[in-house]
Amino acid sequence: PLKTKPLHALSLSLSLSLSLSKHFQQAIMSLFNTSHYFFFITVFPWTFLIFLSLPLSLSSSSIHDLLISQGLPAGLLPKEVKSYTLSDNGQLQVFLDGPCLTKFENRVFFESVVRANLSYGSLIGVEGLTQEELFLWLPVKDIIVDDPRSGLILFDIGVAHKQLSLSLFEDPPDCKPSSGVLKNHVRKEKAGFEGGLRLERGGVLRRRRRKGRGVCKDLNSWNQMSSSY
Repeated sequence: PLKTKPLHALSLSLSLSLSLSKHFQQAIMSLFNTSHYFFFITVFPWTFLIFLSLPLSLSSSSIHDLLISQGLPAGLLPKEVKSYTLSDNGQLQVFLDGPCLTKFENRVFFESVVRANLSYGSLIGVEGLTQEELFLWLPVKDIIVDDPRSGLILFDIGVAHKQLSLSLFEDPPDCKPSSGVLKNHVRKEKAGFEGGLRLERGGVLRRRRRKGRGVCKDLNSWNQMSSSY
């Protein structure tokens, strides 16, 4: 009697394992019937590909969420952002569909790549953004929000600081594509203004004669071409 108990337990375990293996085989076979096989061959691969593509599509729009998380308004960058990169030291690179023109308080020009050092409440050392001031196009150097409660944002355009209302930047603007001609005009103006402008008494912006010549012609062409915006 003592020897029959282990044999009985062994036979019981064998019968259970056989029963489980049969159920497992039936489950496997059911996956390969007509309906399930069609699902796994057609629907599942497409679902998997869509799942993989979700992070790519979300990354293009999350730049505006990133700005908000850093104490900056989402509308500093247009809707036409394709992607961006952010390094560990705060180096931000934003890639647009192409050079484009939009308007905050005044007209602004975005190059296809905008760079800056991102920290909480500020974009320092901005490259690729130019703003119209007094019929002149000046590169934006820094963008700072010192106190969100003030409702103001500071634009450093090199020769002066300008405060604008944060309400102008609540929503990402639409950016009108610009031709290569417009882009070249902005580059010429930037080169001329950085070396040929000085701030005189009373806050009047003056152009040095030596380095300012040749810029006015470009300015007139630019203003005529972009006045319809």
